Amino acid sequence: MIDGLPYRQVGTDMMRPGGLICVADHASNHVPAEVDLGIDRKLLDDHIALDIGVEGIADRLARRHGIPAHIATVSRLVCDFHRTEDDPAAVPTSSDGHLVPGNIGADIEKRLDLYHRPYHRALEAMIKDAKPRMIVALHSFTPSLATSDVERPWEVALLYNNDDRAALHAIRLFGEQGLTVGDNQPYSGKQLNATMDRHAEAQGIPYCTVEIRQDQIATEAGQARWAMLLADVMGRVALEV
Repeated sequence: MIDGLPYRQVGTDMMRPGGLICVADHASNHVPAEVDLGIDRKLLDDHIALDIGVEGIADRLARRHGIPAHIATVSRLVCDFHRTEDDPAAVPTSSDGHLVPGNIGADIEKRLDLYHRPYHRALEAMIKDAKPRMIVALHSFTPSLATSDVERPWEVALLYNNDDRAALHAIRLFGEQGLTVGDNQPYSGKQLNATMDRHAEAQGIPYCTVEIRQDQIATEAGQARWAMLLADVMGRVALEV
């Protein structure tokens, strides 16, 4: 966390009406000192604690490609910003087969007040100032879950709920790059789309929720490649919506 805030914003000096902004709800594995999750610290480098590779992409999009970013600075195990406040998984007691004992009986209201609400208030203010043409929500997914043997072959995927106008363009453009593209995979935006439901769909703003397979972006080289690819594809999508 920076200055006690559960988020940081990069490139806001470059915001302009009608541009793009990006959001990274699961960019950090940081656990504040006052929170004891009761888990093996090795798990903080696992996908259950953060979306591996996303922070580096969001930073590059902001610093090198002129797409301002709103980036989480707290682990999803402390408070999951990509959940509604009334969702039990906003403070998860388990994830992919791992128990999170420190969250059992946790003061949920305190977690929401310290982390979830400030994060979303700041994002709301950023969107109001930026008046973006489109929002890009960045996530990554593990090639395999410990609790499932279902294959996840997609290199990138687009998630959406009711508003698919940007996602369908992105699916086509990524496919033209020779990538294996998922359509509402490996999760469906019909069931899990909390941040974009609130800040994009409810406001009538087009968006792309992009899920990149983690092995594509585990290195700085992979993150740089995908930042460049995203800047190009998202820029072209924004012209079509």
